[in-house]
Amino acid sequence: MRIEPDFSLEDYNTFHLPVRARWFMEYADEAELERILRDEYFHELSSLHIGGGSNLLFLNDFNGIILHSAIKGITPVKETDEAVWLRVGAAEVWDDVVAYAAGKGWCGIENLSLIPGETGAAAVQNIGAYGAEIKDVVDTVEAYNPSTFAKQLFAKEDCKYGYRDSFFKEESHDPYIITYVTLRLMKQALFNLAYGNLNEALASSAPLTPAKVREAVVRIRREKLPAPEELGNAGSFFVNPVVSQEHFDRLKREYPSLPSYPAKDGHVKIPAGWLIEQCGLKGKRAGAVGVYAHQALVIVNYGGATGNEIALFAEHIRDTVNRRFNVLLTPEVRYIG
Repeated sequence: MRIEPDFSLEDYNTFHLPVRARWFMEYADEAELERILRDEYFHELSSLHIGGGSNLLFLNDFNGIILHSAIKGITPVKETDEAVWLRVGAAEVWDDVVAYAAGKGWCGIENLSLIPGETGAAAVQNIGAYGAEIKDVVDTVEAYNPSTFAKQLFAKEDCKYGYRDSFFKEESHDPYIITYVTLRLMKQALFNLAYGNLNEALASSAPLTPAKVREAVVRIRREKLPAPEELGNAGSFFVNPVVSQEHFDRLKREYPSLPSYPAKDGHVKIPAGWLIEQCGLKGKRAGAVGVYAHQALVIVNYGGATGNEIALFAEHIRDTVNRRFNVLLTPEVRYIG
């Protein structure tokens, strides 16, 4: 177990903000997690469980306990002729899991290559890219309730997955801390290539394999997105808005090139990056904060920005898009503080 006071979180948030935590506690297994949860001192302070910090925006120092998992492991626990089940520790870097599965020739998560963060947080957020989401392959999630100390096994349907949403993000019940995620991957070639330019990128790659699809996704993402270790960012800052069919039809008449994707209940999903770019904000900069020049959905810290400066810049984007399109963007990034 690792316990440190006055801990720098600069390496634990991908915006690389130099914020500090009153306490940092890291556990290596479920027994250590339970010891922390049962400690009275833990419940006297506010606490926040984080993964790799790839979806967080700290507005100031955290006057409480930052809890972090060090539970690792990628273990096949079941196998049939058609599928294999992988039990993955919550602290495993997500892209390492994708690389492992693709190297084995197992299908289902290759489209999710190079998404930053850890596996436990990926299951909370229901990460997605190129027409795939982690919910498509989640079999079960193991998690602890910090209030009751009880461990619970969640089937996929219990996770209540939605677009960048899950049961674990809801604030109407006790929080849960994920320790393991079991994924069900397919052995036969079942690829999802319909989204974006993925199909075009793989046109000359027959026969396709999960490794080849992963290579294409990695190449495309590196062309469009800045590496967090080189330029502070949290990936897609906003979720793609979902609007009514009537609202979309009005926008489509005015903007015929507006792209879209079908959503639930007859609604329509619109790319937030397209809306931002149409407002002339792509590549715009205000001091140390700006919109990435190659992808309008990404806000970057060029160095020295504060969390509040990033939040104010994001609010300027939201206001500009809303005034032009009557669409209010929702941050995918979670504000802390």
